[in-house]
Amino acid sequence: MNEPTGPSGPSRKPRVAVVFGGRSSEHSISCISAGSVIAAIDRDRYDVVPVGISQDGTWVLEDPETNRLALGPGGELPVVSGSSEVSLLPGGSELVVHEPTDVPRTLGEVDVVFPVMHGPFGQDGTLQGLLELAGVRYVGAGVLSSAVGTDKQFMKLLFEAQGLPVLPYVVLTPRGWATDEAGLRQRVADLGLPVFVKPARAGSSFGISRVDSLAELDDALAEARRFDPKVIVEAAAVGAREIECGVLQGEGSTPHGISELAEITVDAGHEFYDFEAKYLPEENTALDVPADVEPALAARIKAYAARAFDALDCEGLARVDFFLFPDGRIILNEVETMPGFTDLSMFPRMWAASGVGYPELVDRLIRLALARDTGLR
Repeated sequence: MNEPTGPSGPSRKPRVAVVFGGRSSEHSISCISAGSVIAAIDRDRYDVVPVGISQDGTWVLEDPETNRLALGPGGELPVVSGSSEVSLLPGGSELVVHEPTDVPRTLGEVDVVFPVMHGPFGQDGTLQGLLELAGVRYVGAGVLSSAVGTDKQFMKLLFEAQGLPVLPYVVLTPRGWATDEAGLRQRVADLGLPVFVKPARAGSSFGISRVDSLAELDDALAEARRFDPKVIVEAAAVGAREIECGVLQGEGSTPHGISELAEITVDAGHEFYDFEAKYLPEENTALDVPADVEPALAARIKAYAARAFDALDCEGLARVDFFLFPDGRIILNEVETMPGFTDLSMFPRMWAASGVGYPELVDRLIRLALARDTGLR
């Protein structure tokens, strides 16, 4: 790791740029996650620069006051609102602030970026590619892993190639729908009912619908296409339990850290684990951690989680989600390469139950990023 240097040598603290917001439908969830991360970073060890990406894609220097980056008392969603534009110096790792009436000024070199980004245009390898070009270290998965981890179609293809079990599914692309709508409708019907219709590259349960009758399919497709022109339709995991597991990359030659398992139980008023169940008051959702899973079965799930992490070539962290059926079958649902970091988010809560508190978790992720090489690895 290159030591941070000050005016007279290696004296300053590492500078962490927390980047959040963005152009995806998960803009506000990213802001909420970032607020928690910014508050948890130890200022005695790190300098912190909050960088928001507005909904139109502008990078701005944000107010470090994290109370703004949270759900409002009436459930109001926060958005990036800084006015001073900021950019990475081309070919380098310095952040430059552009004020309308002043000459550009530098904030200094950034040692590591913590990209608390969810969804397309941030979590999907686009931001990671920019940081690779600039030679800046960053927390979490690399370009390819981030891209595949954001696209449910290619994630499933990769897992199938690695012998990891996934639910039956059909992918509906604009071209495929235009050339063979009847055939795709039949393939969806062949999945059996119910099915879940999802945007292929969105998260936080945006655009997801449960379809219990084929008469509901067109409305569900229209809803999903509001968020992504590519749609995935999955067979429902009827009767299965929803189990999640957190993975932290091993340091050096040590094995990956695997958290306690968690089980999500959604209130009867929700058909599935939708946005309200994830982010609004706790009475909507119960989280049992550790999950009540027989030890041998729990060990199998954790082994699958480590396999999925490596199959996707993840770095830093991932949340791995499973369906557990009554007959003991384990089906891999998805891997989140940058899971939510809000107070209600499962990843930090699973690690808290595993003995790793929130500030320690954030610090470990920063240290992992600082320790890795830039470029090909």
